[in-house]
Amino acid sequence: MKRFYSIVMLSVLLSCSSTRMIDSWKSSEYNNYQPKKVLIVGITDNLTARKIFEQNLKDKLSGRGISAVESSIVFDEDFMNSKQTEEQIDKEVNRLVSDGYDSVLISAVKGVDNEISYSGNKFLSGYYWHHFGRYYYLYQDVYFEPGYYNNYKVYHIESSLYNIKTNNAKSLVWVASYNIIDPISINSTVHNYVNAIIRALKNESLIP
Repeated sequence: MKRFYSIVMLSVLLSCSSTRMIDSWKSSEYNNYQPKKVLIVGITDNLTARKIFEQNLKDKLSGRGISAVESSIVFDEDFMNSKQTEEQIDKEVNRLVSDGYDSVLISAVKGVDNEISYSGNKFLSGYYWHHFGRYYYLYQDVYFEPGYYNNYKVYHIESSLYNIKTNNAKSLVWVASYNIIDPISINSTVHNYVNAIIRALKNESLIP
């Protein structure tokens, strides 16, 4: 029994640095929609992460026959470095449409939480025991086995796909929320996140 709990705990620890989809939604207006030319926009104050994300996602979409371009190439530096009005943004959208773009895939960091977890071979989050005896039996080792508390970050990120040829309340095609848990390095974190987006878009038949 102890070996079983050790294996489960090991799986939990190994999965700590990961990308997890929390929820997603696709508009019924776009059952047969597949973008042909996509602008990729990453919204984060980490310029390196933004460029790696946009380049990585561009490569993945291009490999599936979709024309994709990074916002760092398309948008002027002044556009990115100063706050824009809605009118200015709409003007930029119109320019994109005239240049042949039909979609924008935008990803934004919406928040960061600091979390704490206890590391020990008996303390399993997400497991609920229905009687006191089992609960106390499993958790009494806090008195006898040393453990420690881990601080880690959870990044809440949202990705959205818009049809910019329909620039109104029905332009949202798809949206998904993700938690990136305890990112270790920019490259590996972005790689996992981009793969999660590609899987979701493929499952929704939005890309080949």
